[in-house]
Amino acid sequence: DSASANLQPEGMDKLKEIGLTLKETTNEIPSDIDWIIQVEGHTDKNPIKTTQYPSNWELSTARANSVLKLLLDLGFKPNRLSAAGYGEFYPISQENSVEAFQQNRRIELKLTSR
Repeated sequence: DSASANLQPEGMDKLKEIGLTLKETTNEIPSDIDWIIQVEGHTDKNPIKTTQYPSNWELSTARANSVLKLLLDLGFKPNRLSAAGYGEFYPISQENSVEAFQQNRRIELKLTSR
């Protein structure tokens, strides 16, 4: 939702499914490879200025942290996770429609080396 870092039930279910798949996948990575899952939060371009989220930077970081906590609950080790907020600066869509704004409010998970 706009201006929110709370996971909706459908999103949480999907993220748990993805997280469990990532858990299985990362269990197969050889121990000599230093990997990390980067959780990236994004917002739409509507500016926010609330007590909780003074800007889209804070909102996007809070979104990433919500997913990071879910991954911790699934058993990921903290040293295998990171969270980053990108605000509105990496949109999927440049349009000004409700659908475009919904696409841009997202989380991305990246399995990468550290």
